[in-house]
Amino acid sequence: MTESGYVHRLHAGAPGKPILIVLHGTGGDENQLFDFGRQLLPEATVLAPRGDVSEHGAARFFRRSGEGAYDMVDLSRATEKMAAYVKAFADEYQASRIFGLGFSNGANILANVLIEKGIFDLAVLMHPLIPFQPEANSTLAGRKVLVTAGRRDPIAPMAVTEALSQHLKGRGAEVGTVWHPGGHEIAPLEIDAVRDFFSGD
Repeated sequence: MTESGYVHRLHAGAPGKPILIVLHGTGGDENQLFDFGRQLLPEATVLAPRGDVSEHGAARFFRRSGEGAYDMVDLSRATEKMAAYVKAFADEYQASRIFGLGFSNGANILANVLIEKGIFDLAVLMHPLIPFQPEANSTLAGRKVLVTAGRRDPIAPMAVTEALSQHLKGRGAEVGTVWHPGGHEIAPLEIDAVRDFFSGD
């Protein structure tokens, strides 16, 4: 356990390179996306925290009362905590920019930190679900976001994913969307799209 409250896995990259935060889905851990993050950005600092909430033994980043029903107080707590955690590591490792990659619950906390705090320069949201209308406070101009999702995802319905994409665009972010024909699983075309997204920056 770290002082910030997250168990994590870390690869220290070169100073002046980006930091990439990788955030697992419900029931995953700090290993779920870590190696993928290392492959995407070999010279970057890669930080993979484990969610600090247990849902029947499954790690998550914030509480919920049911599928698509968030504990908004705990989401606010988790957002503040994650933002401070990311900023602290970015400063410590002298990161040039802050990137994020999250799947499912990890994508949801990443999206909310981006929406509320705007600290990520690039963000990949894989199968996100934000089942509420965020407030449009600050601009996200200059941020780049990739959303990947399944057209038949029973957990993150298309309409909700599209509403999130439109909200981010309305705040000024540059948003790309990649769909696959399946459900909540990560498809090969998503992996390819994520690689292209980071290699093109």
